[in-house]
Amino acid sequence: MLSRSQWLLKGADKVLPLVRRVPFVIQRVALQQALNRCLAEPLRDGEFDLLRGRWLCLRIPDLDLAWYLTRNREGLQIAERAKACVTIRGNWREFLLLASRQEDPDTLFFRRRLVIEGDTELGLTLKNLIDSLDPEVLPVWLWRNLERAGKGLAAG
Repeated sequence: MLSRSQWLLKGADKVLPLVRRVPFVIQRVALQQALNRCLAEPLRDGEFDLLRGRWLCLRIPDLDLAWYLTRNREGLQIAERAKACVTIRGNWREFLLLASRQEDPDTLFFRRRLVIEGDTELGLTLKNLIDSLDPEVLPVWLWRNLERAGKGLAAG
């Protein structure tokens, strides 16, 4: 019998590839609102100001997705295409392990499960910033589910 986290992961394997079929405008609005709401305090504190006038590309090859992020007056902005200063690339499971803190970010990068391309100094600074964020910036329900899914993935 599947555990709840294994069930979530199996469901994610089937549902996440469908995201690429969602029109980009819907992806953009949903991601921008979620990121700006969840990261409101770090944004207010200027922690993402290093992205002003610079673009980060998050590329998820196994889902055939890429989002470009920058910081503007309103907060984080997402674009379908931009000239990226840095790209962080990895499969969705590696990003889940990173977000759920089930795997050390340095280990993911050292083992090349996540890859930084371009301005590596900016990429490492962003990696450290993301790693330093308190999970409490996320809604409790979201953090619990991320943590549960990450633990299920880490357990194998």
